[in-house]
Amino acid sequence: MMCRTSQSSEPSGDEGVEATDAAFTALLEDSAEELYEQAPCGYLSTLMDGTIAKINSTLLDWLGLDRAEVVGRMRFTDLLTMGGKLYHETHFAPALQMQGGVSGIALDIRTAAGRMPVLVTSKVRTSTDGEPVLIRTTVFDARDRRAYERELLRGRKAAEEARRQAEADRERLQEALAVLQQNLLPAVLPAIPGLEAGCYYHTASPDLLGGDFYDLFPLDCGRWAFFLGDVCGKGPQAAAVTSLTRYTLRAAALHDADPVTVLTTLNTVLHERYRSGDTRYCTAVFGTLELDPAGGHVDVHLASGGHPSTLVQRADGSAGYLPTPGGMLIGVLPRVQFSAARTRLLPGDTLLLYTDGLTEARTGPGREIYGEDALHAFTTGQPPAGPQSLITALSGLLASFGDGLDDDTALLALGIPAPAGATTSVRTT
Repeated sequence: MMCRTSQSSEPSGDEGVEATDAAFTALLEDSAEELYEQAPCGYLSTLMDGTIAKINSTLLDWLGLDRAEVVGRMRFTDLLTMGGKLYHETHFAPALQMQGGVSGIALDIRTAAGRMPVLVTSKVRTSTDGEPVLIRTTVFDARDRRAYERELLRGRKAAEEARRQAEADRERLQEALAVLQQNLLPAVLPAIPGLEAGCYYHTASPDLLGGDFYDLFPLDCGRWAFFLGDVCGKGPQAAAVTSLTRYTLRAAALHDADPVTVLTTLNTVLHERYRSGDTRYCTAVFGTLELDPAGGHVDVHLASGGHPSTLVQRADGSAGYLPTPGGMLIGVLPRVQFSAARTRLLPGDTLLLYTDGLTEARTGPGREIYGEDALHAFTTGQPPAGPQSLITALSGLLASFGDGLDDDTALLALGIPAPAGATTSVRTT
């Protein structure tokens, strides 16, 4: 019996591997080509002179051109706007030549709809012997980014304009506040024969109206009235209380100038005005001056409502506080008690009134409160040269506190000038 040898139709092992490799290679090439053509970004390859040798469908769609119009007929710079061409010539091409590649360069290409912002990345490909042979370029759509940049720029411009407007508004507000603050204080103190007066006002914040106040005005022949005080709070509400307080003190003094009576009247007015709402109160010193030209002295009668004690600098260089214990805040309660004091000023003596911005300033490394003891020591260290000299020294002291002075401060000094040629001494402690 003769036997036949059958041949299988399946390929041998080597043939199967070769077929699989060929199919896999074809699959890769097909996928790469499809990815290249339909990629979400533009691709093109150019010769070293810029002639376009290859371009994908995405970029052609952006340009609104056919492949036949571009490949071999146009250069990369032909796709750019005039500004893009200039930038390519002056920056893009030189950088590409020196570095072999550039990345993320912003350019504009010409499309059927106009210009289109893009980001361009190019890299020079070289041959095996290192010679440059072509340039591969990727083009990314930057329309969303350009819109974002425009919006960001618009936002920055709007913010800058708002800042400038805010600065202008702040300057106008400060000017208005300064005018209003000045209207709450006397423009100048009156000239009183035989008497010297000095004043100073320190504003802690130009953006807020302060509540400190002072005044000096005539009563009748030979008598003058003065006051200095501090309204709680800042801003328009405090300014309203300050205005009401100054008007009330002046009006009450013309009716009855007794210091306790005047402060009692002010307490009644403030309590009645603010008892049903936001409680407003103040501290104040009110007093009268009675000049005796023949005797060469001034008799002082004053009362205090919750205010720091008045300080007297004497012609011999000593200084001391006028005790006014028990004086209550003005405007809180319907019935209050005020403390009165009297003193006599001789030639060379100075009466100093101040608000607590001075004594409550923070000083030194430990930010300690300045205090009345330090003020007493400072005053005794100054030559008794009259009210204006003391005010000048104190204004310098306030300036030395820097940011430790965080409250408004008002100063009022009254006294009799020392006789011409009189010598003064400074008492040391």
